[in-house]
Amino acid sequence: MKRTLGVCYYPEHWPMDQWAQDARDMVAAGLSWVRIGEFAWSRLEPSEGDFQFEWLDQAIETLGGAGLKIILGTPTATPPKWVLEKHPDMLAVDEQGQPRKFGSRRHYCFSHEGYKSESRRITRILAKRYGKNPHIAAWQTDNEYGCHDTTRSYSNAARVAFQDWLAQRYQSIDAMNRAWGNVFWSMEYDTFDQVDLPNLTVTEPNHPHMLAFRRFSSDQVVVFNRIQVDEIRAHSDAPIIHNYMGRVTDFDHYAVGADLDIASWDSYPIGFLSDRLEASDEHKARYLRQGDPDMQAFHHDLYRAVGKGRWWIMEQQPGPVNWAPYNPAPLNGMARLWAWEAFAHGAETVCYFRWRQAPFAQEQMHAGLKRPDGVDAPAMAECKQVADEIAQLSDVGTVSADVALIFDYHSCWAWESQPQGADFDMFRLALASYRALRRAGLSVDIISPNHAIDGYKLVLAPGLMHINDNLHQRLAEFDGLALLGPRTGLKTDELSIPIPMGPNVPMLDATVSLLESIPPNSAIALDGGGQFLHWFEHLEGQGEVVRKTRDGKPAIMRAGGLHYMAGWPDDDTYLDIVKTLCSAVEIETLNLPDGLRVRDTPSHRFYINYAPEPCEFDGVRINAADVVWVERV
Repeated sequence: MKRTLGVCYYPEHWPMDQWAQDARDMVAAGLSWVRIGEFAWSRLEPSEGDFQFEWLDQAIETLGGAGLKIILGTPTATPPKWVLEKHPDMLAVDEQGQPRKFGSRRHYCFSHEGYKSESRRITRILAKRYGKNPHIAAWQTDNEYGCHDTTRSYSNAARVAFQDWLAQRYQSIDAMNRAWGNVFWSMEYDTFDQVDLPNLTVTEPNHPHMLAFRRFSSDQVVVFNRIQVDEIRAHSDAPIIHNYMGRVTDFDHYAVGADLDIASWDSYPIGFLSDRLEASDEHKARYLRQGDPDMQAFHHDLYRAVGKGRWWIMEQQPGPVNWAPYNPAPLNGMARLWAWEAFAHGAETVCYFRWRQAPFAQEQMHAGLKRPDGVDAPAMAECKQVADEIAQLSDVGTVSADVALIFDYHSCWAWESQPQGADFDMFRLALASYRALRRAGLSVDIISPNHAIDGYKLVLAPGLMHINDNLHQRLAEFDGLALLGPRTGLKTDELSIPIPMGPNVPMLDATVSLLESIPPNSAIALDGGGQFLHWFEHLEGQGEVVRKTRDGKPAIMRAGGLHYMAGWPDDDTYLDIVKTLCSAVEIETLNLPDGLRVRDTPSHRFYINYAPEPCEFDGVRINAADVVWVERV
């Protein structure tokens, strides 16, 4: 499949007589796709039943007539004021019991039946009107589910829906009381309608209660999305996409993605470095204008799994954003680098956000491909360069990786519910594991716990709360190497300590007898060098000890190819562990310069230099903030 470029455009923001020139300029810039409509509800239906489609008809005809393929978004992320006045209790409520008021976006509760009906209605109307339009080549549902901490709502609508969800899951109140251990602190319930939401308690709520609410809230997102998908599919054969965000883990993206055709995500590398990544001041200063070298790639590989192999970037940062604590401009070359990195990881399309910078409202400080006055912004030249290079480079394809990393949203919720350490975070642990693999020069598949693992030589499974019977069997039959832990298989599905105690790794005779979280000013030193940070588990049992702490405690135990790691290594220690495992299964690793990453495709090797200085590797010179590819022999 040929790689393509696109852009996000808001015709309702600009005079109609400007649209045709914008469309011609988009095509001249090498763009193939344009996304429209996802925030336009107030212009489509300014009052209930008063539909104003003429402007959208004209925009679609103008853009499509110029040769652009259109992604039409459903506008449900921004319900207009009249919808709220009709359903005044539709607002999401935060954990402190305060409603998330009108005046920005995402001001709805996923559990509100009235708003779900409104979403179904507007989606059906759009799908009927535009489902067979030849210019509509894809659909986007809503916009950035979960953004602004909006997955979990503590509204009355959520409380009632949660009680029903609990009744369906547990069938009897006695079963729920047993599963949650509600005998503790006299928390037992007589009926499901006595169960409240787990907020505003005197001290922390019961952890299984919190986990159940997180599972319920995720399911509400899945249902909300499915409503729109069903309406669109009834009237259109075009693929359906949602644009996920970076480091949003509070709903199950795999479950949402099961109903969609393509996964996409909104990539803002510099903004994410600033406000979504734990890193030293030195690291953040070094990559201030490039973004973290592994954050984007992690999400590329994650959403390739969510999209069942098909994925896009729906919004690519082209310049400074408006929402991070600080918003520096990218180094020259980064808008090109980010696009090619995505293509090397299998992206079909990269869409820049946005065509022209808005001169008004909340995002007016967010750069686009053009300035507000229509003059090209710096990223425009890089966009055109990428378009020219796409025309010269054949389809790069997606490599079959030797290494897989299991990432699990349910485990994210479990450790949020019971972190047992202020800096223990499932995403952070998974990214540390991924970083070790990437620093070793490896191409990686991120997979769900339900994905097959045969065919891989090495599988990493950090932080999986619970190993279900299916995964247990796959691990027992796996003929490669697996590195599990820390904090893998230590809990039941209801977040209780299993008896016999974990990690419950097949064939491995090991028990976590004690665990401790480590403050930032301390570490567990390892024999032979290296250290564990954040977390350490005391292992006992007859499994073979292959690495110890300096005071003789097991750090890694194994049985055959199955390894259990009892702590969270620092970056260099993790890299050493990964290289040792790779050597055992004859996976080639590399000694990459700081900031350089490599991604293989069936036909090419891509060298991606996030560093602010040039480097040379394998006889290839890669400039600062540059990407170079060579044909594989």
